[in-house]
Amino acid sequence: MKFNNSELNLQMTNDFEQLISLWFAEDIGDGDHTTLSCIPSSAIGKSQLIIKENGVLAGVEIARRIFNAFDPELKMTVFINDGAEVKVGEVAFVVEGKIRSLLQTERLMLNIMQRMSGIATITREYVTALKGTKTRVLDTRKTTPGLRLLEKEAVKIGGGVNHRMGLYDMILLKDNHVDFAGGIEKAIKRTHEYLKEKNKNLKIEIEVRNFDELSQVLTVGGVDRIMLDNFTPENTRKAVEIIGGKYETESSGGITFDTLKDYAECGVDYISVGALTHSVKSLDMSFKAV
Repeated sequence: MKFNNSELNLQMTNDFEQLISLWFAEDIGDGDHTTLSCIPSSAIGKSQLIIKENGVLAGVEIARRIFNAFDPELKMTVFINDGAEVKVGEVAFVVEGKIRSLLQTERLMLNIMQRMSGIATITREYVTALKGTKTRVLDTRKTTPGLRLLEKEAVKIGGGVNHRMGLYDMILLKDNHVDFAGGIEKAIKRTHEYLKEKNKNLKIEIEVRNFDELSQVLTVGGVDRIMLDNFTPENTRKAVEIIGGKYETESSGGITFDTLKDYAECGVDYISVGALTHSVKSLDMSFKAV
């Protein structure tokens, strides 16, 4: 399974197909008795996806796979692709085939597309706000369980950058790791020993909470990125100057849309924003019979 311009590829084709099956099982159970009771099995029809709120469209390719998984005979004609800015009243695509299939796939497709489009829309707003700076916006692991790959794909569609996908593809030494390990030096040293033992080549990021911890990291070295957690813009600027480009920098913690540019102007490489996925409002759209 491949997604256009995506590193997802969904790593695990089988897993994604299983997810679709689980989603349908959750929604349909032993049958959509409303549809089965009043719609003839041979009836053919057409439905269109109508945009009801301005934003960025995301999830078109996922929708295609949902329709195909449920009924391969459904024919989808796409007018607007993922990543495009859409306006109220526009039709993104039309699907034609058995009416029973259209009705049974409607809600699942809409749930996915509305959420993904909401994420892509807010991400685009953050990306636009950062224009003129070198800073890029990152997502986090604050995602909906079971939907992380789709939500992170939506961030990319909106123009953002994926942080690590999970706990397996990058080392991120946060405050609790440092505290439980007995300090910054021990945490970094043990991490390198582990990676060598396991023959893994993973980037290492470490979170610092103050200038003392920053000084310790710079003394120990051995990391790729430093996360400045809950630093003020003034202290962020000072920290970036101290780091001097030796490591990538990331601002995190308590950053809002209103303060985003203040942090970017400090020269950080990345700003991570949990709100891209954990507090998003779905984009309104409907799937109506033609």
